Amino acid sequence: MGSAEGRPATLSLPGRDGGGDVNAIEITNLTKRYRSRGGPVHAVAGLDLAVPVGGIHGFLGANGAGKTTTIRALVGHLAATSGELRLLGASVPHDLPKVIDRVGALVEQPSFFANFSGRRNLQLLAKSRGFATSRVETALARVGLTDRASSRFATYSLGMKQRLGVAAVLLKDPEVLILDEPANGLDPPGILEMRNLLRRLGDEGRTVLVSSHILSEVQQTCDHVTVIAHGRTIRTGSVQDLLQHGSSKYRIAVPGGEREQHLAASVLTQAGFEVFAGPAGELAVEVTPEQADMVTKALADAAIYLSELAPIERTLEEAFLELTAEAGGAS
Repeated sequence: MGSAEGRPATLSLPGRDGGGDVNAIEITNLTKRYRSRGGPVHAVAGLDLAVPVGGIHGFLGANGAGKTTTIRALVGHLAATSGELRLLGASVPHDLPKVIDRVGALVEQPSFFANFSGRRNLQLLAKSRGFATSRVETALARVGLTDRASSRFATYSLGMKQRLGVAAVLLKDPEVLILDEPANGLDPPGILEMRNLLRRLGDEGRTVLVSSHILSEVQQTCDHVTVIAHGRTIRTGSVQDLLQHGSSKYRIAVPGGEREQHLAASVLTQAGFEVFAGPAGELAVEVTPEQADMVTKALADAAIYLSELAPIERTLEEAFLELTAEAGGAS
């Protein structure tokens, strides 16, 4: 792998270009119990996670679902009660030192000197870790802070502070980045900055695991996602897979006016379909994709012919709420 000073635009990593099923991160049956006066508390309860090499993987769950506990165990910040964790093929925590220089993690906001510039903070950090100081300018450029590198850290917006934290992680020139809620607390411009940064890192060929509860951002940023609730994995796959999970809503249009709409709704209701008003007040029905042709048949049998039957695109938030409801509610 090239150095931070001379990295090519795209990394060539195992499994990225047809090199087999290689996972950068693997977690199997992870549990973490804490003692309390009321008895043991399971922060994580049998969680599985597989993150392939390259791209951006979203790690989704409500606050308290177990995301941060999982990440802290993965990077060796706390001991798991049971389960197996592997980073770049190395067992965690026993073999973590073998790969830690290839992994960068931002689990908590790093401490920076308020009265020092962003550049000076990174220079001090690089020196303490034995990195070449030339990596500082590369890291600042990657996160888009070159123009403000001479400004005091105290003058940075929250979004800039978050990006400086990512720059500190990038001093390692890591193959894998693990970021816990990097957009948390950011305003819309800060969220956009972080989204663009994550996409650039993924496009370089790095593996980025990003935990979040901001589902609209995950939908626009991530390639694959894992959804957890109550410390367990309830779904994993591509964003598109999650959006297509379960039933879908279809917009229906029939020739004529309000009377014809009411008649179509009555026919579909009698046929056993759930009918409701769509986003723009139009007639809509909820069915599985395989049942869509049954809607057409039910109306045609009543001599009502469709002028439109089109899926209503749902959001990742809707899919997430449906999944967590199936799992017994979000934790």
